[in-house]
Amino acid sequence: MSVSGNQAASGESPRKLRVVMAQLDFLVGDIPGNTELVLDAARRASSEHQADVVVFPELCLTGYPPEDLLLRPSMEVRVNEALERLQAERLDPVIVIGAPLRHGALLYNAAVVIDAGEITGRYFKRFPPNYQVFDEKRYFAEGRDVLTLDIRGVPVGITVCEDLWKEGPVEDCAAAGARLILNLNASPYDIDKQARRKALLERKSRENLVSIVYVNLVGGQDELVFDGGSMVFDHSGVLTAEAPQFGEGLYPVDFLCEHHCQPVSQALPKEPTLEANVYSALVTGVRDYVNKNGFKSVVLGLSGGIDSAVTLAVAVDALGKDRVRAVMMPFRYTSSMSLEDAEAEAVALGVQYDVFSIEPMYDAFMETLAGPFEGTTPDTTEENLQARLRGVLLMSLSNKFGSLVLTTGNKSEMAVGYSTLYGDMAGGFDVLKDV
Repeated sequence: MSVSGNQAASGESPRKLRVVMAQLDFLVGDIPGNTELVLDAARRASSEHQADVVVFPELCLTGYPPEDLLLRPSMEVRVNEALERLQAERLDPVIVIGAPLRHGALLYNAAVVIDAGEITGRYFKRFPPNYQVFDEKRYFAEGRDVLTLDIRGVPVGITVCEDLWKEGPVEDCAAAGARLILNLNASPYDIDKQARRKALLERKSRENLVSIVYVNLVGGQDELVFDGGSMVFDHSGVLTAEAPQFGEGLYPVDFLCEHHCQPVSQALPKEPTLEANVYSALVTGVRDYVNKNGFKSVVLGLSGGIDSAVTLAVAVDALGKDRVRAVMMPFRYTSSMSLEDAEAEAVALGVQYDVFSIEPMYDAFMETLAGPFEGTTPDTTEENLQARLRGVLLMSLSNKFGSLVLTTGNKSEMAVGYSTLYGDMAGGFDVLKDV
């Protein structure tokens, strides 16, 4: 479907359009809660920012990625109820939201445009990705149509996430007369991702002479972290507005639309260092994994080494010191430096700190195993037993107090298997597994 917008008449003053980028954190499966989040954001965008259009992330009604929830018949019912609720509110700004929609026998990853209680446009994502962390082709069919529509007198095109990275969708919108393209995203973080996004948006906007509003999801979902970083490029490929990464918010951008839709330039956020960027991603991932899964607190083993120290700092910044417990579990070979460093870390961050020696438990195990081990020489068996005893202690605290155990292994250790099964791998979330 292609619906051409009205062209601005020659000699008329430019049309003004205020677009609000709703960079928010949605909870997978909580369709009623996500609907309320959309409604609240739309109302605030209207009252606080006098928005004409509010653009939300991809699949915001279900949260991303919804995975096998999409196979449940009840999911479709809840999404339809949510759309009816949004229509019934007859919101003043136009809202553009992401939702799974069925058309005929097929399910699509869709963008839905709602204006004054009416659905005025539906766009079906043309390139559902199926690589790395993405598995969309398992659930979604490929859309085929172009959507451009008139929003407050401005011809606007709609695309969804991966469509931006392929040849066709942006070009087709521009050919159909769009001067402004709204792109809904749920794009996960990696170290170079924001730079690659900017390079792509610069090229796409410049080559097609359209301004592009890129709205991204923010927050953690299991092992994925979405960094936000929503932004706007003008028709000449210049970055004119950028939301901060890893923060929720409503970010208004004004456009003056005549022959082109020119965004009014804003002060851009300072580019974070690589270390600060990665640290923010870790904090976001821990915070949302713990909170979205309903854990009261976390507990971790503190060794005095750098990995557990970084994990502790991330946990405190993510959850606050009152929700973090650190445990030192020394053995006869633990150095005084390790004991001193672990205590200093815990004191500096203000967390609950316990010291439980594993010596008595180790001796009890070795006494029990004295018969079958008779005549053998000590090896990694005894070393691994130390790690496993620490795992038992941490999991006992987890069970008793409802705390999630954070493990402290880094990416190199995970890659080569330098860890102890049922020992330092015992836990629910490894903060440094990809660092």
